[in-house]
Amino acid sequence: MKHFLMIWVFVLAVANVGFADTFGSGANQFDIDFVTISGATNPASGYGIVNNDYRIGIHEITNDQWNKFVTIVGGTVIGIPLDAYDESPLYTGADVPTNRVSWLEAAQFVNWLNTSNSHQAAYKFTGDPGTSSYALDTWSVAEADNGTNLYRHKDAFYFLPTEDEWVKAAYWNGTTLQEYATKPGETLYQGNGSNGGWNYDDGDNPAGPGPWDVDSGSEELNGTYDMMGNVAEWMESPWSDTNYCPGSDRCIRGGSYFYYSFIHLGSSARNGGYPDSEIDHVGFRVASVPEPCSIVLLLSGGLVLLRKRVDKRGQEPFLAE
Repeated sequence: MKHFLMIWVFVLAVANVGFADTFGSGANQFDIDFVTISGATNPASGYGIVNNDYRIGIHEITNDQWNKFVTIVGGTVIGIPLDAYDESPLYTGADVPTNRVSWLEAAQFVNWLNTSNSHQAAYKFTGDPGTSSYALDTWSVAEADNGTNLYRHKDAFYFLPTEDEWVKAAYWNGTTLQEYATKPGETLYQGNGSNGGWNYDDGDNPAGPGPWDVDSGSEELNGTYDMMGNVAEWMESPWSDTNYCPGSDRCIRGGSYFYYSFIHLGSSARNGGYPDSEIDHVGFRVASVPEPCSIVLLLSGGLVLLRKRVDKRGQEPFLAE
């Protein structure tokens, strides 16, 4: 049985099986679905060098998830500078990816995911939460992830993906980085959600007036949706500042319904923006450390149920030890 369990854990990991984490309670409860990205093999050079396993959100964070977070924290997400917090989403559908959200707002959302589950906050803010004194700072080298990423605390469980984490999740096929996040045999095409495809402006046929609901379109290479198109996404990483200053530009990846031409969907395409910018076509996705224990517990629980079942002759079904 032990060998059987180990085989199924391996199979699920290879198959990128997703699991959901639950946040909030009651009317304000919501799930975030994650898929595991393996760090076992990496590109030889360039973006996407990640040597550890991690999880990334299957979908972009929706307005529904964002609004429930805002309700839970008392209806106030605010800080310095004030213009990072003064816009509401332009596209308001519950299952549309949240938009017009600044990097600083996304960081507060991620911090709450951590602290509401007794984890270390990913991002360092000083001052009083919910007031105009709340400002982003950086961690010390001793506190920083890998001693180099001064934005993320080394003990954080949830975080915004770095550019490398995001790129690998989108484009790594087990051997190399692909140009696009399409599955084997698929081609990149403009869709409308109901017939698959991706939400982008190809220059000749604009995709539409804005983002579509998450889980629309085509599933991508590693089990995600909309890492190409729909809304572009904030990266944790700076655009170019190796000193990780709090106010430095942050990288933006993935293209959107708004970007002209499919070239913005490729693995080499990158953009940047001020962390206080609230942009119509930019949202975010959450990443996390892996949870191998949850897979083991799920499988072991299922196997126990299998062993307790009996056939009509009162015999246990065969299960290899």
